[in-house]
Amino acid sequence: MEAVGLGRIFTNVFQSTGLVNFGLPNIIMMVVCSLLIFLGIVKGFEPLLLIPIGFGGILANIPVAGIAEPGGFLWYIYNIGVKTGVFPLLIFMGIGAMTDFGPLIANPRLAFLGAAAQFGIFTTLIGAIALPGMNFSLKQAASIGIIGGADGPTAIFVTSKLAPELLGAIAVAAYSYMALIPIIQPPIMRLFTTKKERKIRMTQLRHVSKTEKILFSLVVLILCAVLLPAATPLIGMLMFGNLINECGRTDRLAKTAKNSLINIVTIFLGLSIGSKLQASQFLTVQTIGILLLGLVAFSIGTIAGLLMAKIMNKFSSKKINPLIGAAGVSAVPMASRVVGKVALEEDPHNFLMMHAMGPNVSGVIGSAVAAGVLLAFFV
Repeated sequence: MEAVGLGRIFTNVFQSTGLVNFGLPNIIMMVVCSLLIFLGIVKGFEPLLLIPIGFGGILANIPVAGIAEPGGFLWYIYNIGVKTGVFPLLIFMGIGAMTDFGPLIANPRLAFLGAAAQFGIFTTLIGAIALPGMNFSLKQAASIGIIGGADGPTAIFVTSKLAPELLGAIAVAAYSYMALIPIIQPPIMRLFTTKKERKIRMTQLRHVSKTEKILFSLVVLILCAVLLPAATPLIGMLMFGNLINECGRTDRLAKTAKNSLINIVTIFLGLSIGSKLQASQFLTVQTIGILLLGLVAFSIGTIAGLLMAKIMNKFSSKKINPLIGAAGVSAVPMASRVVGKVALEEDPHNFLMMHAMGPNVSGVIGSAVAAGVLLAFFV
């Protein structure tokens, strides 16, 4: 009897090991998550997020451990920070504290470029509904479309409200394409602009006072509250972060928001997103569709910004270098850096990065406004 009891114990222990419970889907997802970590470490693609996401995905695919299941610590982190929308909002506060709206205030017409880049969001929404064989609902299509804004926190915020079941795929798509901006955007920029256009030099931006920056934060918030209250959580935290950075009276708060706080939240946000990369949720035909549609959304947003700049040049005596239209997607400041790099390749003395920051930061506002529109329609 003791031998039988001991044998049963050993059998139970063996049945609870990874050797027995690992399946091919778990292994595939661990390879995918390891690839995200590789891209973050070796290639330097969005390491602050891809590494936590990849590691969280590995943890979530360890069988029996239940790390991402109800009661597991990643499950608690996700429900506390992502499902409630708190983590994306705190990230937006940190972004606001790190962002200088001066280039946009100095040249307000550049806001049209940021607005045009959001065109990719709504065209992709329609494309997701029309895509054969996918059967995306309206809420799922809206969540997929927001990838076109190239704004990870906004994509997570919208998806957590509209289609939490797609969070893993959408978050990976959003941050992957943000990381691949230096690869994806330059060919599109060269294809839709001429060599002559890429050499256009823009006049130096005027100095923007501290008072203007403070008033900008407050005016944008008031306009948002009046015209589109659904976007107020994102816009409000963005402008609050910017206000505490610009007012000159809350340096300690600004330093915390853009350093320690945003770093802590980024760790937990990445791990909780990774918890949604479980094989059962990620290895689907819909995931392939999301990744393809995300690329389309991002590309359309880039093209729309370039074309808007070319259209504006038809009606303006002060020419805009169309390259800065590509910065209308809200990947700050990477999109601006890519614009500056491409411009310098054409003319080593043409410095466009600061000009590109105008549409870049307006793209952040634009993606938040687009998110508010989608939430107002579908929540």
